[in-house]
Amino acid sequence: MRVAIVTNSDFSGVINRFGQSYPQPQPPQHWPHSYTVQDVVAALQEGGHETLLCEGDKGLLARLERFMPPDPQGRPSGMVFNLAEGIQGEHRFTHVPAMLEMAGVPYTGSGPLGHGLTQDKVMTKTLIRDVGVPTPNFRVMRRGNESTGDLRFPVVVKPRCEDSSLGLQLVHEPANLKQAVELIATQYAQYALVEEYIEGREICVALLGNGEPEVFPLVEQDFGDRETRLRTWETKFVAAAAVPNICPAQIESGLATVLREISVACFHACQCRDYARVDVRIDRSGQPFVLETNSPGLGMHSSYVTAATTAGYSFTSLINRILNIAHTRCFGIGVA
Repeated sequence: MRVAIVTNSDFSGVINRFGQSYPQPQPPQHWPHSYTVQDVVAALQEGGHETLLCEGDKGLLARLERFMPPDPQGRPSGMVFNLAEGIQGEHRFTHVPAMLEMAGVPYTGSGPLGHGLTQDKVMTKTLIRDVGVPTPNFRVMRRGNESTGDLRFPVVVKPRCEDSSLGLQLVHEPANLKQAVELIATQYAQYALVEEYIEGREICVALLGNGEPEVFPLVEQDFGDRETRLRTWETKFVAAAAVPNICPAQIESGLATVLREISVACFHACQCRDYARVDVRIDRSGQPFVLETNSPGLGMHSSYVTAATTAGYSFTSLINRILNIAHTRCFGIGVA
């Protein structure tokens, strides 16, 4: 099958530079997703597919039409494996899925609604609370001098709509909150999510499929004796600062069942499709609190791939399984 892998790497294919750009903590050539893209391309080729690597920019649809023109009955002749995270503007993760929906091109992963809901951390927390899933208490702040109500310090401050822990800060005292919130407003041009910090273990729950998704073995972030027990951008993408994964996490069976159940509930509440990851904190009394629901990165050493490997998947079989699941969702049958 023809599979176009769509990503964003050069950020130049736009008509105008306008609106909030994708924040890049390092120069573009060091952006941490480039290796993932090549690994996915290789896995799909190993699965027997004809591949094309595309930028998710203003020329995307023309490239896709040349690569996978519709058959005589107007049916799609290929699929997109979507790794795009957007270039600029609001809710960037929704842009490529929305283009593909409009053009009638099937693709892997969540649709515009699912990406929009999971990228907006406030919407995620509201939706999962509505289905009975616990999440840390929070406030949305514009300036940082608003009332914190009954929030208990320390608190975690982060942009409302970013990924990869960009802008994440741990604030111990109310006197430092205003500066942290204003940093979010200045650097990311958006409101800050301020939520209670949960001291305890952090677990990643990886899911694959639709309907009743498969839940992979649980992954624990091994903070060891680190003073700051948070997953920052540096711990995710800078090798020297990386937090090791423990998989399977050593969690008693009753709590593990609860974590699986609330993660599936989050998957459905946030309109996820095909695959997702739910991040959970467990406090010292054993109470779980969901932090976020994500469209996970597929790096070789990511928590999602670690969980899949422990479940028995190779990287190649995982990537081709995701493609097959998306194909079944779109057409009712797996990839031939």
